[in-house]
Amino acid sequence: MGWLTDDERNQLAPAERALPRLPIPVQAVSSDEFMPMPQSPRQRALERRLKALGTELARHQGLTRRQFFRTASGMAAAFLAMNDTFGPVFGVSHAEAATPELAQARAQGLSGQFIMDMHTHFLRDDTRLQGFVRAREAVGKAGWNPMLVNKPQNIEDLKFANYMKEVFLDSDTKVACISGAPSEITEDWFLTNEMKAAARTRINDASGSRRAFSHAIFTPGYPGWMEQIDRAIEVLKPDSFKGYTIGDNTHKNLSKHPWRLDDEKLAYPAYEKFAKAGLVNVCIHKGLFPPSMAQRFPHLLPYCDVSDVARAAKDWPQLNFIIYHGGYRYAGAGRPEDAWQQFEQSGRIDWVTDLAEIPARAGVSNVYADVGQLFAQTTIAEPKLAAVMMGQLIAGLGADHVCWGTDAIWTGAPQWQIEALRRLEIPDELRRKHGFAPLGEADGPVKRAIFGENNARLYNFDARQRLALADDRLSQAKLAYEREGSLRTNLAYGFVAGRGST
Repeated sequence: MGWLTDDERNQLAPAERALPRLPIPVQAVSSDEFMPMPQSPRQRALERRLKALGTELARHQGLTRRQFFRTASGMAAAFLAMNDTFGPVFGVSHAEAATPELAQARAQGLSGQFIMDMHTHFLRDDTRLQGFVRAREAVGKAGWNPMLVNKPQNIEDLKFANYMKEVFLDSDTKVACISGAPSEITEDWFLTNEMKAAARTRINDASGSRRAFSHAIFTPGYPGWMEQIDRAIEVLKPDSFKGYTIGDNTHKNLSKHPWRLDDEKLAYPAYEKFAKAGLVNVCIHKGLFPPSMAQRFPHLLPYCDVSDVARAAKDWPQLNFIIYHGGYRYAGAGRPEDAWQQFEQSGRIDWVTDLAEIPARAGVSNVYADVGQLFAQTTIAEPKLAAVMMGQLIAGLGADHVCWGTDAIWTGAPQWQIEALRRLEIPDELRRKHGFAPLGEADGPVKRAIFGENNARLYNFDARQRLALADDRLSQAKLAYEREGSLRTNLAYGFVAGRGST
């Protein structure tokens, strides 16, 4: 059982078997949370271009195409193909793709960049999302995941072990927050609050440093929800709280408890508890509710936009409201081309522009945007849209209020997203027309702030804790992993629309 109907699920294929193993996804990937959009004509062109380029460059480097795509040069080739397909948005050269030493030197030079990803997921060992579980089991049995080879296979390994590999070994991520999602059906929570806290402890104890944070989910209106907040604060010691104003995002047809951030009677008593406990970061799922979804669940639409953010932020200046997905509406069965068309016609994008305007309109400075899914879903379909949304959020909220999150591991290891932001620039004509500031260099001040500095400030991750990461047990394990020649699998996890769909 999952988010999708049996009929919808029958139209999908497991991403790790259906998608070619390319450095970046060439169509939308869903975690069974929503119907992914079919591959667009331009994405099909991208796939053809990237395969042809990979074949050519791999031959010159004495590698198979699959081997080539697992290297730094292969990653550079992916962004060359992106520029060829979508226009020059990413900073990359043919020399980097053709010269392994040059690509590796660049990758090595950036590998120490501080990246704090406060929006990551894996699934519980007793999940009922059996389609997703079977896909993961296939990965282990096929031997694609080096951490799972020659080990007894069980559900926990397929979840947690692969999360560790994808996030900490196959990417430059240094610190991550384990998140989750609630449901009216207890068994269908991604992870319980207890599971998230236990995983945090497991990672930090194994590393000998503070590598993992964890959310506690709060569920206004659910039976006993206030008592659960008290228990989480006292026993689980979460690093922040996360809420879904849609209520049950897992089973939208069963959602009985949608709520608004500015509901004084329902939500404000929870904020009082957070503030008293010093847990000032309130992470909120918003967006991912395109028009097609609104047609199916019109009663939930008023709870999915960001119209309730400003008043709550103004009434609770001691809290930070971190809006996940940046409020982006068109992910989750939406069409990025619809968002781009909206921007070209009006200069606006639901509900990202609304979020960006809140500080100026409401006079608040405690609203933040997390870019999970907003960035992943648009980078692979309409890169200019990704650039524009980053530009709008930075212009409205400030570069110090835009935070890195990837929603990994749904779309595989987050390294491709990291590389995308490192290379992304808002095209000159869009900067001139809309007054956007440049995003700057891969390790420049804007991108450093987004990748890690902002989250570090929000979560009080100080210089001493950061220094401890350099030589902890996880860092040593990653060095050994790289010495043994282990490379990205370039797998994505979840579901894609059937190949050949239009």
